[in-house]
Amino acid sequence: MTILKFLVSKERLVHPLSAWNTPLTGVVDREVKAQSPWGDIAQTELDEALRVTANTNVAKNVIVFLGDGMSISTVTASRILQGRLKAELGEGNYLAFEKFPNSGLIKTYCNDQTTPDSASTATAILCGVKTNARTLGVKDSAVLGNCTSQAGNEVDSILDWFHADGRSTGIVTTARITHATPGAGYAHSADRVWEGDSEMEGVTGGCKDIAYQLVKENQHIQVLFGGGRYYFLPNTTNDPKHGDKNVKKQRRDGLDLTKVCLFNDGHLSFELDKDSDSTEEPSLAEMTEKAIRILRKNPKGFFLLVEGARIDSAHTDNNAKRALYETLAFETAIRGALELVDTSNTLVSVTADHSHSLLISGYASRHNSLFGYVDKVRAKYRPKDGVLWTTLLYGTGPGYDWGLRTNKTKQELESKDYIQAAASPRSSGTHDGQDVAVYARGPMSHLLTGVHEQHYINYVMTYAACVGRHKHKCMEESRLINSATVEKYVLTLYGAVFALRILY
Repeated sequence: MTILKFLVSKERLVHPLSAWNTPLTGVVDREVKAQSPWGDIAQTELDEALRVTANTNVAKNVIVFLGDGMSISTVTASRILQGRLKAELGEGNYLAFEKFPNSGLIKTYCNDQTTPDSASTATAILCGVKTNARTLGVKDSAVLGNCTSQAGNEVDSILDWFHADGRSTGIVTTARITHATPGAGYAHSADRVWEGDSEMEGVTGGCKDIAYQLVKENQHIQVLFGGGRYYFLPNTTNDPKHGDKNVKKQRRDGLDLTKVCLFNDGHLSFELDKDSDSTEEPSLAEMTEKAIRILRKNPKGFFLLVEGARIDSAHTDNNAKRALYETLAFETAIRGALELVDTSNTLVSVTADHSHSLLISGYASRHNSLFGYVDKVRAKYRPKDGVLWTTLLYGTGPGYDWGLRTNKTKQELESKDYIQAAASPRSSGTHDGQDVAVYARGPMSHLLTGVHEQHYINYVMTYAACVGRHKHKCMEESRLINSATVEKYVLTLYGAVFALRILY
């Protein structure tokens, strides 16, 4: 398969992992200075807040960045890690999206579960309805695993509404392109696992798999970057990179659906596992930049979903280091995107679909390694077995030690393969039911403050862009008319200036 070449400035999009081997101990002052200018910091933040004004423009473009499993604790730990990599203490650092002028909290529960899965949450964000766990692109009347219950319960997504309005659409993900989050943008499925026909053995009722729906029923989506080749490739053909390794997952209907830009047979690799000189898999930042450069050619505007999917994968493994570096790669993609769009007419939001049970605990000193044992533990608080706890822990997952705790070396704790301890055993870590954050800037971003239901995000995006359910409301409010008048005036003014320059 020909690998798409990306026009990306390596100097501008700094790779977030270039310094990951830098020791975290000894690179910062060992003591926090007593005379730190706390008042100046607070006053600066107040001054910035007072300068914020509401942007009520119509959003020509909408970009939603979704960090899969990016809990608030993940954001906090990643913020600290990024600061440490810059030889700072870390806690005072800000990720790029944390400086957005508007932020709020989102309730992530789905129709039938307190703690949701990614299919139901993506349906809420992209389609504007809460539904049942493990179903995507359908109402809550659809029954999990029941194909016939899909009929009549399909729901449109924001990609459909942008397409109907003549605007371009795209999806970028580090997961399989048929996975739960991207799948909710174009597919209707009573079970999220129906990614390919190989996953539908015994299913009756005529439902089509998610890969088929993408290629055969959604040809209007202009940009599709991600992984998951094996659900598109016939089982009579070897994968160009992995041969017949996953032939059991490949298509059984003989169709070759490999018409989308997929960079791996499954999910894309973790950032910490990529060869720095590899050209086989682009970074999330590179894919995002290329997507925006393609989509912005449409003068009417575009919608783009960008998913940092492997944050969740690492958390599921109780592997905090990979999760945090995935978050930094996600943040790098956001920084790069902000350089390519005008936020006066582009609504940019950053959120997560659900939380994860990552904990930051134990009273560690600010200079202590984020991945190490907690320091300065008084004797009466030391565990009887003499083994301390690490700053980062999990609620559930494979990190449960079954009472066989042993002291680890610093090298083991700092390894990218180290599995943090978990409080309860499970083959994989579970999602968490806590609220997640949403950060926003651009048109109508002031509406994304406070505490809201998850599908409220969809309502804000459609209202800001005047599409879908809010198309007629915008006409009633004359927002579309006023926006078109301003744009026409600007174009006319530009033309007049250009003509004068030719004359004189």
